[in-house]
Amino acid sequence: MKNILVIGFSTRNIVFSGSRAGYNMYAIDAFCDYDLQQCAKAFSKLDIGESFDASKISLNEVTELIEGFGVDFDAIIPGSGFETIGLERLPYWILGNDPRIMSEVSDKHLFSIFLKKRRIAHPETVLLHDIGMLEFPVMVKPACSGGGIFNMKVESPEDLLQLGNKLKEAGMPPGKSKIIAQEFVEGIPASVSVLSTKDRAVAIAVNEQLIGTTWLTGMPFAYCGNITPFENPYASEMKLIAENLILELGLVGSNGIDFIITESGPVVIEVNARFQGSLDSVEMATDINLLDSHLKAFEGIIDVPAEIESEKENGSANKYAGRCILYSDRKMVMTEAVRDMLLEMNVCDVPVTGQVIGPYEPIISVLCSGNDREEVICGMKDSVMFIRESLNLLES
Repeated sequence: MKNILVIGFSTRNIVFSGSRAGYNMYAIDAFCDYDLQQCAKAFSKLDIGESFDASKISLNEVTELIEGFGVDFDAIIPGSGFETIGLERLPYWILGNDPRIMSEVSDKHLFSIFLKKRRIAHPETVLLHDIGMLEFPVMVKPACSGGGIFNMKVESPEDLLQLGNKLKEAGMPPGKSKIIAQEFVEGIPASVSVLSTKDRAVAIAVNEQLIGTTWLTGMPFAYCGNITPFENPYASEMKLIAENLILELGLVGSNGIDFIITESGPVVIEVNARFQGSLDSVEMATDINLLDSHLKAFEGIIDVPAEIESEKENGSANKYAGRCILYSDRKMVMTEAVRDMLLEMNVCDVPVTGQVIGPYEPIISVLCSGNDREEVICGMKDSVMFIRESLNLLES
């Protein structure tokens, strides 16, 4: 195994992981960030227009981009959104889950039915036209979408009248027409990272999720990153639930389960049957290379340190680590001066010079590690404050 291609909207974390493990990493990516370009052996930009809907991208278009590299790839890894576009029809080893399984678990409505049959704690979920079955407030979101930027809390039936306009203002692609309504659950967002083969699953980390974090974004439910580990009284229970779910679903490789930790215990929210946004913090905290571990899992091997596999009471980490995503509050253009300033810090996902960043779009990710959660939070906040001040100074 030598040459690996990753296809997705944003592939930087997977490419970095594979490069650190010694593989020749290639990328088809919608952003082609500066640091991705520096790391990948070669890359090709995916033209997505104004949509982040992979179903609008033809397999022929992707095939042309693949052939354009002129490389005999040993494997292709589909990133988020590209798991069900038909890559399995290509003459390559596809290191992703079965598209039929993906179609079911990525649909939040179908997944809710799956969980309800098994009596696993999960928010009551209905299609939007059945919202009257739920008590307000409710969470309204696309059935098949990630990142949380289109999630909206609806307080009353009257608020539904403005829902269409609000989703349009948030930039939701017209194709994402299947909308669900969920019981609104109060609690702390978290996730469990799992490595699995067809007959074995090992939870390697419990992660705190940063959702709608006010010093990073103005969007109340946007995904803003992770801190690993997340020590809490339900960590052991969450890991067991995640391992059992992954096995029953038949998922292989690196997969994750999102939870909300309520006063009465963990509630399953959704499955991320692919590499997760927590990849950076998990790798920094556990010293596990997730790309290499993902490949080995498809060969039937779970290769993690014994102390992590045996640990069941906490986040299974050697240290604390975090990645946070800073969102823009206005339209801006990445300049060479700004880029060079950012590169002096411990950051990733650095936009290329000339890239236009719209309001509420990600600017950059900040990485930090430390001896405890407080040290990681303080380090990320200091970096974010410096970046904001520098951006204001450079644009004034």
